[in-house]
Amino acid sequence: MKAKAVRLHAANDLRLEEFELPPIKDDEVLVRVVSDSICMSTYKCATLGVDHKRVHEDVAEHPAIMGHEFAGDIVEVGAKWADRFKPGMKFTIQPALNYKGTMWSPGYSYEFCGGDATYCILPAEVMECDCLLEYTGEAYYQASLAEPMSCSIGAFHAAYHTQMGVYEHEMGIREGGKLAIVAGAGPMGLGALTYALHCDRRPSLVVVADINQDRLDRAAELFPPAEIKAETGIDLMFINNGACDDPVATLREASGGTGFDDVLCYAPVAPVVTLSSAIMGRDGCLNFFAGPTDKQFSAPINFYEVHYGSHHVMGTTGGNTADMVESLELTAADRVDPSVMVTHVGGLDAAADTTLNLPKIPGGKKLIYTHISMPLTALDDLRSKAAEDERYAGLADIVEANRGLWCPAAERYLLEHWAETE
Repeated sequence: MKAKAVRLHAANDLRLEEFELPPIKDDEVLVRVVSDSICMSTYKCATLGVDHKRVHEDVAEHPAIMGHEFAGDIVEVGAKWADRFKPGMKFTIQPALNYKGTMWSPGYSYEFCGGDATYCILPAEVMECDCLLEYTGEAYYQASLAEPMSCSIGAFHAAYHTQMGVYEHEMGIREGGKLAIVAGAGPMGLGALTYALHCDRRPSLVVVADINQDRLDRAAELFPPAEIKAETGIDLMFINNGACDDPVATLREASGGTGFDDVLCYAPVAPVVTLSSAIMGRDGCLNFFAGPTDKQFSAPINFYEVHYGSHHVMGTTGGNTADMVESLELTAADRVDPSVMVTHVGGLDAAADTTLNLPKIPGGKKLIYTHISMPLTALDDLRSKAAEDERYAGLADIVEANRGLWCPAAERYLLEHWAETE
């Protein structure tokens, strides 16, 4: 059957192409993709090409479909999986397969599997690793965003704390402790924030630090500290560390002078890493979450405190299937709203340019709907485009009525009113 997809041919060479999908094998599943959210990891993949650890050497001959945060409908199921999956099921996937020690992953490594496509084929290893997940919710975008949410959830679970002389780690952020999210007003930081405020193992204090005041202001609108305190009992603060004469002193003062039990660092920038290290308290755990493209990236941290203050530094990339399931369950229960990450929507025709220019486009997550044709559009700009296309007015009405956030009603309207690309 015919499919359209954004495919990687070489570094900085993404092409929207139509091609023939082969018939599925007995151990494969054919799916119709509806939504894919674009990840900074996809930008890194697209700009590095074969230098990326997940991209195969013959990508020029066998181009890889981009996108790994996708959801849609199952179309056809190979005989091996017919007892578990049925045509018509909504699905999402956990792309971190960890299959037999390989780094291959949907959205990076496969000629016929990725999210920036109208249709794709899930290879056998996706099912063998239990990474094909049925989604029973209404909105496809929520399932797409379960993957980036699972990455932050994994970071919370991977944190650990210690006791002097005891050689066992207590896993997870410190319950009732103090949490700082540094460079945290971007899309992934907001995902971490909504999880921190509504998960089962919660801190008592969350401080979000960032140097972008516009992003901090938007975060404070989405998460008003007084309302959060009344709802959860958690103290929430937003601090522009770029406007502080002494950011370390300001943030440590915000912690009550003790430093933070847990620090999540969301930018691969040396001064940000050093700041994150400096604000930890005793037995503090620093998760360096943001993956750098520079293989030689390094930053000064305080090894005196590593030795005497039991500071520990670790990093996570992606979540596991349990994290993904937790994200889906929390979203279905309306405990977390992943739409706080989304600032733009567009069609498949916008995916290639959006991916290659991702660091230059302000805002949060860029959400692609693969069966429509639509330029990448900021949610804040929907109203201004209504004069040229009246469909935008209806979309703007829905988004504005929902505090400027994407929502299931907006998705329904979009899918009903925009033309199919196939």
